[in-house]
Amino acid sequence: MQAFFNGLSGLFAFSKGLDNVSNNVSNMNTPGYRGSDTFYRSVSDASGQGYGAGIAGTEVRTTPGETRQTGNDTDLAIKGAGYFVLRSEQGAYFYTRAGQFQIDKDGFLVDAVTQLNVLGIDSSGSLSDISIQDKRSLPPTPTSRVELLGSLARTGPADSNHIIQSVQVFDRTGVKQSLQLSFEPKSDSLNSWKVEVTNSEGVTIHTGEIAFSPDGSPAEGANTLIFTLTTHGAAQTIVLDFGKPGIFNQAYQVSSSVNHTLSARVTDGSAVAGLTSFSFDETGIVRFTYSNGEKRDGSQIALADFPDETVLLPSKNSLYTAPASSPPVYGRASDAQFGRIQGGYIELSNVDLAQEFGDILIIQRGYQASSRVMTVSNELLEQLYNSTRGG
Repeated sequence: MQAFFNGLSGLFAFSKGLDNVSNNVSNMNTPGYRGSDTFYRSVSDASGQGYGAGIAGTEVRTTPGETRQTGNDTDLAIKGAGYFVLRSEQGAYFYTRAGQFQIDKDGFLVDAVTQLNVLGIDSSGSLSDISIQDKRSLPPTPTSRVELLGSLARTGPADSNHIIQSVQVFDRTGVKQSLQLSFEPKSDSLNSWKVEVTNSEGVTIHTGEIAFSPDGSPAEGANTLIFTLTTHGAAQTIVLDFGKPGIFNQAYQVSSSVNHTLSARVTDGSAVAGLTSFSFDETGIVRFTYSNGEKRDGSQIALADFPDETVLLPSKNSLYTAPASSPPVYGRASDAQFGRIQGGYIELSNVDLAQEFGDILIIQRGYQASSRVMTVSNELLEQLYNSTRGG
């Protein structure tokens, strides 16, 4: 009788092993899935009498899977140690290697399958949701500085004026305003020029004076002009910068009859800039690029690591939870023990089909042998029964 039940326990154990192998095989193309191995144990009493076999448990394989490029900037893979951290609306934490992420309708980075929020980490180590909602555009920036480059030619007080037309600056609302700069040589000084700033309607908004040193470089205290531009009821200050005194890298004066070459270069200011693209660098920081060419940094992806990954508890959708006995350590990509982030890639399953087929053959042989033990035991019991009945 015991042999019959030993064989039956073998059938149950190998059946459970086959369940695990079949689950591995069915998930061989599931991103971020990590296969598991089944471990068997012997069953016996205190005296050592064997009662067959049982399942000791399963253990997660911690080797990483291959990565595949997707072209989607929100897809992320980890090259090295670490798990992405997800959080549910109820505050439960989950961990995954499947970095199939997307931006939801509210601007949050979420897991594409479960819609759980992907967490980032700040400089203090606190975890928080990652959102791009407030990064979709940049507010306008008013122009504050205009550089003057080139020469003003002068041989005497009767020299001609110089006009720089269509100097495009941005006001506080992000609208371009066209200014005109006029330079008139002052008759009472061979090194001074009267500067007049007019708007697109021809209205003079500022008049000032600049001067040059005898060597032609901008003069100390007379190398900048500051004026106020008022549009739509909002005022802004703009500096006309002719360069540092004694230096010829911007504006300068020459004693010659050649043509003026002075021009204006607007150094700052922009209209409302829309978000054109974003991507994650290898440290997990999201980099935003805007229509005006400006780049900004956003949140940083949080990673979790565990003293023993094999104790992680599998959940659905390639997610894992951490037992209380193995709390996670949170950190950033490329720091300490953590790997780096590959943007535009996902990690595939680490299931090795050759290994699974080998396990199937072993399970099949064990199942057949256990079944044979039951068959023989049944025959012996039947023979015993027949012998007893015949007596």
